[in-house]
Amino acid sequence: MDLRWWAIAVAGLLALLGCFALAVWLPLSPDRRSLRPLANVARLIRLPEYARAARLRSVSTVATLVLLVVLFGAATAAAARPTGADDTFERAHPEDVMLCVASPPTDPATGALLRHYAERAGTYQTQRIGLTSVNSRVVPLTRDYQYAAGRFGDLAAISGTPDPDRAVVDQFTAPVTYTDYAASVDDVLSLCLTGFPDFEQKSSHRRSVIYLGPPTLRAPDEPRPALFDAQRVAELADVAGAQINVVTSGEDEALRALADRTGGQFTVATTPSAVEGALTQIDSRPAPLVLDDGTRVTGQTQDAPVPVLAVVLVTTALLSVTLVVLRR
Repeated sequence: MDLRWWAIAVAGLLALLGCFALAVWLPLSPDRRSLRPLANVARLIRLPEYARAARLRSVSTVATLVLLVVLFGAATAAAARPTGADDTFERAHPEDVMLCVASPPTDPATGALLRHYAERAGTYQTQRIGLTSVNSRVVPLTRDYQYAAGRFGDLAAISGTPDPDRAVVDQFTAPVTYTDYAASVDDVLSLCLTGFPDFEQKSSHRRSVIYLGPPTLRAPDEPRPALFDAQRVAELADVAGAQINVVTSGEDEALRALADRTGGQFTVATTPSAVEGALTQIDSRPAPLVLDDGTRVTGQTQDAPVPVLAVVLVTTALLSVTLVVLRR
């Protein structure tokens, strides 16, 4: 929950602190400082009736003060107009997440990513998720979360194993060799971007690509050409309205610039735990909706006064009961 007018909340807090300060520092009234002595006070305060009345008065006073503070705080929060997320935006513009993995399936980092999204798929409601490797569409975009989680789990099971099942490895990356072509990171990202339906234009769905792999796939002396370059990938992402997030094992200026241009995150992660942390940060910042004019809409909020108003009503009722008991 957030507040539209934080100034009101701050002013209310300062006023409450001021009341406490005045209560502590102001001197007592003259009639309280010069009390008239009474006879047989010791015998009076030992009476059970007196002890019961004094205890009830103390408890009622403390309860009244606590309820007044809670009521003041809730009323101040309500005046500051609390807001909450608008679920209609999530339903109208679901997110499409394409996992773009250039690392081999036996890499522990790949296993960390697949296990992360195998668990996360169980929490999805409107999103679609897919998986693309260097040369295969392993899992097309789908809302069949059980199927996606099962495939991710099967592939994650071979990560870190010295002798993986060859058939499972081939399902992830097809055993294809080329004589006049060598894949690059830009080619892999382009293949992932084409996994979105109607990728040649923007969509009412929010689109996110999460790349995991090394910063380069080509040897420095590789003579065979690639198909795409960084500029072409950036243009393709702009046309599709897709956000590109990069989790890689090394620094790369071109990939960082691509992530910044599309509003994504660039993270260098060399261990499975670091990959998990990077994915958690990416999940906390879902892709925005990109309009035709390029405007990015991150979400919508609406007033959510019901919780604080409920606290106000309940506290008022309890305070009324406490005052009635105190008067009796």
